[in-house]
Amino acid sequence: MKQFLKMTLATICGIVVLGLVMTLFFTISLVGMLASDSASTKVKENSVFVIKLNGSINERAEAGTPFDDLLGLGGEGSMGLDDLVTSIRKAKDEENIKGIYIEGGEASFDSPATTQQLRDALKDFKKSGKWIVSYADDYYQSSYYVATVADKIYLNGEGSIDLRGLGGKGEYYKGLYDKLGIKYMVAKVGKYKSYVESNTQTGMSEYDREQREVLYKGIWNHMLKEMAEGRKIKAANLDQLVNDSLLAFAATEDYVKAKLVDKIMFPEEIKDEIKQRLKLDKDDDIEQLTLADMLNVKSKKKEKGDKIAIYYAYGSIVDNEAMNMLDGGGHCIVGKTTAEDLRKLAEDDDVKAVVFRVNSGGGSAVASEYIRHAIKLVKAKKPVVVSMGGAAASGGYWISSPANYIIAEPTTITGSIGIFGLIPNFSGLVTDKLGVTFDGVKTNKFADYDTELVVGKNNEEIMAKLQNNINRGYQNFLNVVAEGRGMKPEQVNEIAQGRVWLATDAIKIKLVDKLGSLDDAVKKAAELAKLDEYHTAAYPGEVSWLDNLLSKDNKGSYLDAELRELLGDAYLPLMQIRNDIKNNSRIQARMLEDIRMK
Repeated sequence: MKQFLKMTLATICGIVVLGLVMTLFFTISLVGMLASDSASTKVKENSVFVIKLNGSINERAEAGTPFDDLLGLGGEGSMGLDDLVTSIRKAKDEENIKGIYIEGGEASFDSPATTQQLRDALKDFKKSGKWIVSYADDYYQSSYYVATVADKIYLNGEGSIDLRGLGGKGEYYKGLYDKLGIKYMVAKVGKYKSYVESNTQTGMSEYDREQREVLYKGIWNHMLKEMAEGRKIKAANLDQLVNDSLLAFAATEDYVKAKLVDKIMFPEEIKDEIKQRLKLDKDDDIEQLTLADMLNVKSKKKEKGDKIAIYYAYGSIVDNEAMNMLDGGGHCIVGKTTAEDLRKLAEDDDVKAVVFRVNSGGGSAVASEYIRHAIKLVKAKKPVVVSMGGAAASGGYWISSPANYIIAEPTTITGSIGIFGLIPNFSGLVTDKLGVTFDGVKTNKFADYDTELVVGKNNEEIMAKLQNNINRGYQNFLNVVAEGRGMKPEQVNEIAQGRVWLATDAIKIKLVDKLGSLDDAVKKAAELAKLDEYHTAAYPGEVSWLDNLLSKDNKGSYLDAELRELLGDAYLPLMQIRNDIKNNSRIQARMLEDIRMK
């Protein structure tokens, strides 16, 4: 009885504590929303916008929590490119902001194109005649690339510049799977479709090596050109320096001699440098604005004219949220949800044109087709212009192809027109090594085909039928692109085969209409819709932190984090197997692994 009373009391206490915590969450959230609605940041005279290049920088930032500002995390940890670009434009127009201070750090960008777009926004800021100064204890490659737009670059006396070029080695798990008795079975079309290779080979295929070398070289040459222009040196000399030197281990004075930085400074000295630019006394404080502050600054530009919708579609393309959680989480493009959003935009008479902002390496072919069909419905009523971000490849290109016009960043990765099916077979592990056998009855020959694929030994006929399905899917992909781009399927096939293309090459083969920014896409949409005055609105709306917290799809994310720590290097291959077995779509339209930049 005593034990029962203890357990009952503990349960009651737990419920009360949970209730108090949830009440606190709701109260803080409500206060935060009221405060943000009723007040905006007032920019003081002689202010500086401070951009700290730390954490991850993606297409859009996920919603923060009401505790972020209290903990000093507002605007840091995870930043959205859209927020950064918007804030830089506000700083350009705000007369009380005299310059931008960039503090370099270990920022991780979701793609080279995201890094390039941030740098382009800063370059545009300088047209106002205002200054940009950059400082870092250590410059990583992406943060240094961004910093080269600055008027002056400074470095800590014990700092380094980790400028090394692009490349790296990927993991190939076939050797591990052979020891475990696991075999990945593949049905695909496209000799360049390399997504499956990490599970089926011990090294890179020559086709994948070919496309990656062209891709990396194109991106690196673009970065070299811009860095060299920013530092007023020759691109060939900079390339030679990076090739011959391990710059991360160079002496700081060598950076100055090579004109990579202007001066070696310590933190207190950089403060004096900023104060001099602001014409402040040494005892004066510097009025600083963070990203969170800038987002709350009212824009100088008034909304007027007709509405152009910018719909952001970024992340893996999936059939449902559960699949995305099994694939590691993060933002995703859910086929039916996105298609429904697009249909609403098609029916919205206030929206005169749609800019479809795509940053995706693909995913489910079924979900991609849902979205492509919805884009066609929108296009039947109003112009659709695609703005490609870091990637619009494979499924990402599938959903882009019907648009009236396609604009890509110079370093956008696109193409990868090809599909595959990837299925793990465990018969070598379960039957040969562990001695588990299977038997049963069925009314029809293929009643248990899914089980046979995963644990059976005689699945050649099933795989042949899957390959036929993949072949039809590939032909459909060719037809889809041909229809959207005004080409013949045979012409598309010549540039398809799963090959990825840099946008600077894709424009030559008619996969892209123009190289340009999101702004260029908006201008093109306005032109096609014959609008003289217009403003933009972003879709879909942000999901609140509370919705994220309570979402059923977030269940298991803590366990995944624990498993990642416990399993170490084995986490990725094991999660890949789990994903492929449980919830992955049979037919995938994915490009090679995403290219992040540090």
